[in-house]
Amino acid sequence: MKLSDVATIKTHCENADFWLVRRGSLTTVGQPVREYNPEHIGVKVTRTDMLLPDYLYYWFMALHQSKAWEPLANGTLSLVNIHVSDVRNIRLSPA
Repeated sequence: MKLSDVATIKTHCENADFWLVRRGSLTTVGQPVREYNPEHIGVKVTRTDMLLPDYLYYWFMALHQSKAWEPLANGTLSLVNIHVSDVRNIRLSPA
C-alpha cells in the first residue's frame, strides 16, 4: 500500500493535517511542519480508519531525522527540493 492510497498529497492544500517542507536545504527538506505554506506539500489523511494523522506526522519526523529524503532531493547543495510524487509513492506496507 502506498501513502496515496490513504491520504491526499498536494501543494496549496490549506486543510492538510500537516505539511512537508518541499524546498530548502538538505537539513530542512522533507521536515514535517504544522504551519501552512502554499509551497509545502500538504498531507491530508483520508482513511482515518486505517491511519491516524498524528501517527503519520510523527512517522514523517522519524523519516526526516533518519535523512531518508537526502537521496531523493534534487538541486544544488544549497537549495534542493523533493517532489509530490516522491511523497505519494512512499510505501506503507510491503507489496
